[in-house]
Amino acid sequence: MIEEVSAGGIVRFGNAILLLKKFNGHWVLPKGRVEKGEGLKAAALREVFEETGIKAEIIEYIGKINYNFMNIRGDENINKTVHWFLMTAKNMECIPQKKEGFIEAQFIHIDRVLDKLRYLDEKKIAIKAIKVYKNTLQ
Repeated sequence: MIEEVSAGGIVRFGNAILLLKKFNGHWVLPKGRVEKGEGLKAAALREVFEETGIKAEIIEYIGKINYNFMNIRGDENINKTVHWFLMTAKNMECIPQKKEGFIEAQFIHIDRVLDKLRYLDEKKIAIKAIKVYKNTLQ
């Protein structure tokens, strides 16, 4: 089994969260592999920027998710851990990274995010991030 570590961001602007639409129609949060010698925060910020063009700032660490999947060839099982950070953006100008299969990058109102997200683990981390965000408003 291969162990893989990634980092990503739940990026907010006002009452909206940044989502990416993949070529297959699935909406996801921006994330990617941590490179050798790179910290989790740096990786999360880099991946958000590479995949969306957004320069974000980290507010706080939200948590991690873990899942297993088979590689593209179907011959190796991968155990993936993704570390998530709540982030804020200074603007909504985003550009999807087409070479990674993203066809759209868009800020979606927090009330609609859970309906859009495809994967249950990302929905759970988004719920946690939205609760943290709403608590900061009180």
